[in-house]
Amino acid sequence: MNEHHHHHQHGEDSHGATDASGHDKHAGHSVAMFRDKFWLSLALTIPTVIWEPMIQEWFGYTAPQFAGSNFIPPLFGTIVFFYGGWVFLNSAIGELRTRLPGMMTLISLAISVAFIYSVAVLLGFDGHPLWWELATLVTIMLLGHWIEMRSISQAQGALNELAKLLPDMAVRVIEGDRTEEVAMSELKADDIVLVRPGASIPADGIVISGKSSVNESMITGESALVDKTDASEVLGGTVNGQGSLRVRVLQTGQDTALAGIMRLVSQAQSSRSRAQALADRAAFLLTIVAILAGAATFVAWSLLGAEIDFTVTRMVTVLVIACPHALGLAVPLVTAISTTLGARNGLLIRDRRGLEEARNLDTVVFDKTGTLTLGAHRVVEIVAAQGKDPDVALSLAAAVERDSEHPIAQALLKSAEEKGIGLPPSSEFQSAAGKGVEALVEGRRFAVGGPALLRERTVTLDQNMENASRRIGENGQAAIYLLEGDVVLAVFAIADQVRPESRAAVAKLQSMGIEVIILTGDSEAVARSVGRDLGIETVFPGVLPDQKSDKIKELQAQGRRVAMVGDGVNDAPALVTADVGVAMGAGTDVAVEAGDVVLVRSDPRDIARIVTLSRATYRKMIQNLWWAAGYNIVAIPLAAGVLYWAGIVLAPAVGAVLMSASTVIVAVNAQLLRRLDMSR
Repeated sequence: MNEHHHHHQHGEDSHGATDASGHDKHAGHSVAMFRDKFWLSLALTIPTVIWEPMIQEWFGYTAPQFAGSNFIPPLFGTIVFFYGGWVFLNSAIGELRTRLPGMMTLISLAISVAFIYSVAVLLGFDGHPLWWELATLVTIMLLGHWIEMRSISQAQGALNELAKLLPDMAVRVIEGDRTEEVAMSELKADDIVLVRPGASIPADGIVISGKSSVNESMITGESALVDKTDASEVLGGTVNGQGSLRVRVLQTGQDTALAGIMRLVSQAQSSRSRAQALADRAAFLLTIVAILAGAATFVAWSLLGAEIDFTVTRMVTVLVIACPHALGLAVPLVTAISTTLGARNGLLIRDRRGLEEARNLDTVVFDKTGTLTLGAHRVVEIVAAQGKDPDVALSLAAAVERDSEHPIAQALLKSAEEKGIGLPPSSEFQSAAGKGVEALVEGRRFAVGGPALLRERTVTLDQNMENASRRIGENGQAAIYLLEGDVVLAVFAIADQVRPESRAAVAKLQSMGIEVIILTGDSEAVARSVGRDLGIETVFPGVLPDQKSDKIKELQAQGRRVAMVGDGVNDAPALVTADVGVAMGAGTDVAVEAGDVVLVRSDPRDIARIVTLSRATYRKMIQNLWWAAGYNIVAIPLAAGVLYWAGIVLAPAVGAVLMSASTVIVAVNAQLLRRLDMSR
């Protein structure tokens, strides 16, 4: 068992059903335990029912008689009570210790009353024993729990799925071409590992040789394969494609991106949501109501002069049917599934409350740089002199700038590279501070620079270039010129490029009735031009990082529900202030502490997905809570026997079936959330 499995221990056992005291309702319970107890109890219950005198009388048959055959019901009933019912009794003791009586207390109360009463009858008290009711009750409860535990363990799958991504063994390269298999836990930083085609990459690292494409969807949610060559970074848990790679390990174990994601998922699954607190309160109240209803039922029937066994049976049925089980399960299952769904779609939910709030959003504030834009400068427009080819102008300008580290130079080079334009060789590179740079390209001397270069060479622009320069300036973009001597060959507009997904993202949010606002430290001209490009009306330009949270507070003071989307580094205070903080561009660096939701992909379209998930999750919770509560409103009076005059009486076993059914319906309804289409 290597170390990365250790820190999920708590994740695997606690099934998201911890109650307010932090006490885990299902501690030590497993799917297999309920399954085994159910089958054995069922085997013992069948003879209990067959040899029950009352059942024989009802169905008009006679069970085979033999010495002691009339002791089958009490004997088997007792075994079922202790063997099958012990889980419930034990958990009830736990609930009472924490002074939070709930579901287990009710089940235990019901079966104990039935047991004690039946033993009293056996010892000579006048009445009908309830052995068969007791046995069927315990068996059906075990079945309900078994189904429920299966459902919970499926919902909990997120962590276990993630844990499975890392291989157990890695192939370490020792000098030259010799390799050895080592356990994951033995890997250290700076080890060289060989990743064969189709294998999982064992740790975060950097490729030192080899070429391949890697499927990173399990971490980023992005399905396209990512090409890797020398110096590419790779992530532990992602799956290698056809080529083989040699990777120098940078981080192992707890420090990998995957471990970071796992920590977030487990935080999210234990973070308490408001709906959960509400459901727990309701379950507690329902327990009190049930005990009172049970007592009232007992008193009422006794006063009406009913026989004691009838009265006790009614009381047991009320206690069983009122179990707030479905209620206790309604929310945790939905939240566990929504966390898993989110993680699959590249949304890491750090705090449940953030996800709950998202459905009410009416304003989304984007920090512009790196969120709606790439956070990197590119050539966004080229205006070439008459008869000149813009692409050729770009290749010449980039060639001149080839050796420069300046951001403008990088923008020209990157833009040429992204357009697939090759660069001619250049030489005699020299730069004049503040003016620009010069170089010899294909025997001609070119200069590249801003307006200062034009002033120095006293160049006059033609009308076309003049208009272009003015427009570029008004957009808050930088105008950069390519000159040969004193002839201007082209002007380039250089700006922080808008992400291709941003338009769709903004349009989608607006169609959901959410206002989008840009908040940025950039000048008004820059902010406005990005706003115009994306169809965003409201812009707050020139806001310093420490004023961002004040802007959010202003919006909240107008009664708006605000989401802030930022890159999680300098936006931390604003992310915390907002109703929902979304940390974007976290990419693989999952240690973003501020956001409620962390987006693994830097895709602004994911904001709308958060809202979709939040709304769907809330709908499911409300459906489940209504179902769970509504069912009790109808079932308790029925169990108490209000329709006895009409000949309608529920046996305890029927009560148990109804109670288990309501729990199973809630569990199935929660599972339906998996069908949510988040691509829209």
